[in-house]
Amino acid sequence: MVLQHIAKLNSQKRIILGSQSPRRKELLQGLGLTIQCIASTFEEQLDKSSFKTAALYAIETATHKAIEVALRCASEGGAQPDLVIGADTVVEHGGVILEKPRDAAQAKEFLTRLSGEWHSVHTGVVLLLPKVQDPAGGSGPLVRTFSETTQVEFAPLQEATIDAYVATGDSLDKAGAYGIQSLGGCLVRRLQGDYFTVMGFPLCRFSEELTRSFLLG
Repeated sequence: MVLQHIAKLNSQKRIILGSQSPRRKELLQGLGLTIQCIASTFEEQLDKSSFKTAALYAIETATHKAIEVALRCASEGGAQPDLVIGADTVVEHGGVILEKPRDAAQAKEFLTRLSGEWHSVHTGVVLLLPKVQDPAGGSGPLVRTFSETTQVEFAPLQEATIDAYVATGDSLDKAGAYGIQSLGGCLVRRLQGDYFTVMGFPLCRFSEELTRSFLLG
C-alpha cells in the first residue's frame, strides 16, 4: 500500500490531478498526498459506440484528460510533473452511458430512468509518468490505466422526489445526475463494490497502482 510512502512522495514528487472535481481533490488530499489541481480542457466528445465497454470509454476519456494536462505543463516550461492523474466516471444503465446531464430536463430523464433499478458506475483512472520511459518500448512516457466498477441500486423514486432533487442543482455536475456523497445519497438503496468508485475515485486500487508505478517497497 502507499500509506507508508506518502511523506516520500510529497517530498520528492510533483503530483498533478488533471481534474476540477472537488470530490477527487478531497479524496487525494485525505490520503495525505500533496497535489496540484489543473483542470483538463479536453472536450469529452469521444464516440461512445466505438468502445466495447463503458469502462473502456471512461479509461480513454481519462487518458485524454491526463495527456492534455501533461502536454500543457511541458509547453509552459515549468517544472515537469512526476505524475499526472486523470479520471473519468460514467454511469451505465441498459447498455447506455450516462455522463453529466446537460440541463435539468436531462437530469430528470436520467433519474427517472434509474428509479428502482440497478446500474453500473465505472471510474477509469490513468497514471501518466512523464519522466519514466515506457518499458514496452517507443518514445512515450509510462502510462498505467485501470478501471473499477460498482453496482448501485436506486430506490423507487416519486416524481416529486426527483423534481426536488433536481431543483437543488446537485445533479448537474455529476455522472448519472446524482452524487452519492451528497443529497443524492438518499436515492441509493444499496451498492455492490467500492463506494469511492461511485464517488469518482477508487482509493484502494489507486493506492495499489501508485505503489507499483513508483516501485515503492
